[in-house]
Amino acid sequence: MFVRIVKMSFHKENIPAFLEMFDEKKAAIKNREGCEFLELYQDKTNPEIFFTYSHWKHVDNLEAYRNSELFKNVWKQTKAMFNDKPYAWSVDKLVSLS
Repeated sequence: MFVRIVKMSFHKENIPAFLEMFDEKKAAIKNREGCEFLELYQDKTNPEIFFTYSHWKHVDNLEAYRNSELFKNVWKQTKAMFNDKPYAWSVDKLVSLS
């Protein structure tokens, strides 16, 4: 399992549309094969910055999602709302405390 973190920054006027689109698509994303967890975060000091945080069983599962029509449609809509370049990291979880 690994974690995928994506940082996105939106024009202020596009935030409601992004949140609506994410709400509509979140279940379909979470239900993709290999996606075990999905969350959306908003920065406390800059409300234009958001992060998605997802857990994937295997890199092939993430790549299958990234090559799907679902991802292509979501990403096309999302990137049209950006005010800055997005950043993405795939990381291995080393420690987790609950």
